[in-house]
Amino acid sequence: MKTCKSDSNKAMCNCTYPCSRKGICCDCLHYHRRNGELPACFFPEDAERTYDRSIEYFMEIVNTQGTSWLRKNQ
Repeated sequence: MKTCKSDSNKAMCNCTYPCSRKGICCDCLHYHRRNGELPACFFPEDAERTYDRSIEYFMEIVNTQGTSWLRKNQ
């Protein structure tokens, strides 16, 4: 069984909201999907700070800014 690489995940995570899922990407994804949202890592830093994780907000950002910021932290 593979173990979660939460320490290396935390280093790449741009989420500023304090929660128990930080660095545990599978839990984060499931949580946000249940709520019809996307996790912070899908948003540029200024948009992440709004805590609006809605898919509609993500689409608005993509429509106005494109997607080049998605590849920034690879």
